[in-house]
Amino acid sequence: MEKVLSVSLGEIALKGLNRKYFEDQLIKNMRRVIKDIGFEKIYKEQGKIYIEAEENNFPKMINRLKKVFGLVYISPCIRIEKDEEQIKEASIAAIREKIDKEKINTFKVDTNRADKNFPIKSPELSRQIGGLILQNFKELEVDVHNPDTFLYIDIKQNAYIYTEKVKGYGGLPLGTNGKGLLLLSGGIDSPVAGFLMAKRGLEISAVHYHSYPFTSERAEEKVKDLARILSRYVGRIKMYSVNLLDIQKEINNKCKENEMTILSRRFMMKIAGRIAEKEGINALITGESLGQVASQTVEGISVTNRAVDIPVLRPLIGLDKVDIIDIARDIETFETSILPFEDCCTVFLPKHPVTKPKIEDILKSEEALDVESLINNAIENMELIIIE
Repeated sequence: MEKVLSVSLGEIALKGLNRKYFEDQLIKNMRRVIKDIGFEKIYKEQGKIYIEAEENNFPKMINRLKKVFGLVYISPCIRIEKDEEQIKEASIAAIREKIDKEKINTFKVDTNRADKNFPIKSPELSRQIGGLILQNFKELEVDVHNPDTFLYIDIKQNAYIYTEKVKGYGGLPLGTNGKGLLLLSGGIDSPVAGFLMAKRGLEISAVHYHSYPFTSERAEEKVKDLARILSRYVGRIKMYSVNLLDIQKEINNKCKENEMTILSRRFMMKIAGRIAEKEGINALITGESLGQVASQTVEGISVTNRAVDIPVLRPLIGLDKVDIIDIARDIETFETSILPFEDCCTVFLPKHPVTKPKIEDILKSEEALDVESLINNAIENMELIIIE
């Protein structure tokens, strides 16, 4: 008997003729996150992916792999030949190992016979192995509805026996759905938005706006920390750091006070759109949630949308704040996001920002500004930061 890691796929299994493309990208992403740990082989077998590696490295590998989008479960397995006696021996070994790790009173055998040439059908094999376990472990009982543990038996080219399923995030493999540029602030929402779009297969870059020296270097370091946490899930991130202060000063001097937020937001979108065009990025990503703040009304979102031609993805648009916080806690960005460092949105913050802006009013206000010069100057002086 030898141990391997089994990886179960999610909606990739429904991809039909495109499935190989998604599987190949998934395997590439898996190799990336475990290459420094070391493994002997990754192979596919009848709907699952398997990894041959040292058993001592399984916990570390599982911790990495469960963050790889496209995986729904990772399981340490006993791999054996499709031989009835070996299956029985491995099943006893798997249950004994489970009992050594934790207290269990009930179990259920779940057999999946992918190889229909195997002579014993799934229900019969489950009954045989269940009876064998009852004979060898007098303290256990069968519970087909809510067992303490399952014993899984997969009959494929080989036979695989396992009791554990470590849950992954599912979704689609990173890089299979194009590229997205995340407007990354220091708040709770935008890192969650980036995570959710990466889960749908987008390769993520980021742009961060600051107002140094009106905002501190520590505030920007906080955003870098958030990007580093995101990189656990999305890999290497290109982050463009843009100083918005000159633009904000011009708006403050030449435009209505209550339009500061919406005008600044339009500049952010325009700059992000230019970066995306230059870098071959397909969409912008924001952390906006409808009605959460003054600029996130339907009218505000409509006016900011008009600043760019590129698609703007807003995965949080219909989520309550409590839902967003739950995800932020799960992906471990929340504690960093709530650190009390200011961001550029607090500079020249109007007392009563306009909540229902009209595009004709905003365009008229922008006529007082040298929009192209301000954008070009911000882009020329931005900094590129690589987050590994």
